[in-house]
Amino acid sequence: MTMTTGAILRRITETDLSASGHKLATIILDGIAWKDGYNGLARGTAAFTLAHLAEKMGVSRQHLTALLSELSESALELVRWKPNGKFAPWLFRFGGSEGEVHMPDVVSATGDTSLSREFKNKTVFAGRIEIASVTNVYHTPWAELIKAAKSSFACWNVDTQAIWDRFMAFNKARGNSVVPAGFLLGFMRRWRSSPGAAARPVMEAAPQRVLDPVEVELLEQTRAAPSANRQFHASDLCRLIG
Repeated sequence: MTMTTGAILRRITETDLSASGHKLATIILDGIAWKDGYNGLARGTAAFTLAHLAEKMGVSRQHLTALLSELSESALELVRWKPNGKFAPWLFRFGGSEGEVHMPDVVSATGDTSLSREFKNKTVFAGRIEIASVTNVYHTPWAELIKAAKSSFACWNVDTQAIWDRFMAFNKARGNSVVPAGFLLGFMRRWRSSPGAAARPVMEAAPQRVLDPVEVELLEQTRAAPSANRQFHASDLCRLIG
């Protein structure tokens, strides 16, 4: 797909999407930078916070997430990533653009607040997957990507080959021969664990420190203080003092 407003708009109108999906794709298209460095973005990239998108769409964050998944799994192959930390806007790009620029589609780690522009350690789901072309996932470029992305999904403890086999079987049953790579990510997002599957391990809480008698007495004194209504008491004191 040629990276122009008209070409992407034609792809949007030709793609089978819900009415809300079409509207969201158009809003993202409207925010795309067409010159390198415009608004600090690379050519063909748009930047939005999810709160801003939800406000422009007039939908909840949960509904917005579903719409973004719809666009990523459609022929538009929308990808989004957050390279500049959890407080920075998301970056968006429609797949199949000229130059085949591959962008990641996973959230930055919660502790990542750096302003680095490097895309290392990101998961890239771009391009297309031929169904039944290769049965061994480790003979494809998708094995490492599945392993990197599954850690945040319900299939975190499922073998990579098992995920690949179920993805192949899922698409064969529907007569698909070639699918966008975003379908694989969406397949893992919607993974349903079987009954009795191992739960994700939970870190044990750190043991609480035992307070000494002085600290206990101080806490009792502060608890009795009228801190919740401090402004009323302050005005009362000022009236009494004059």
